[in-house]
Amino acid sequence: MNDNKYRPLSPWAYFGYQILFAIPVIGIILLIFYSLSDSNINRRNFARSYFCVYVLAIFIVIIGVVFFGGFFDKILEIFNQ
Repeated sequence: MNDNKYRPLSPWAYFGYQILFAIPVIGIILLIFYSLSDSNINRRNFARSYFCVYVLAIFIVIIGVVFFGGFFDKILEIFNQ
């Protein structure tokens, strides 16, 4: 049994991974890599949860643009008159 696979992450590791995953291109690539990696279960689960947050944020932004995009356009039209 590999003990490194189940080793818990320190609070500083979580903090460092959050900063790493926030980097635009490199962070997304490493996020996907760590989400599929099997070397540390805790890091994999944290990466998967961070990926779910990204997907949820993109979904909320798309919903907001679809529903409120026309609303803000009407408000700007009223102020321009």
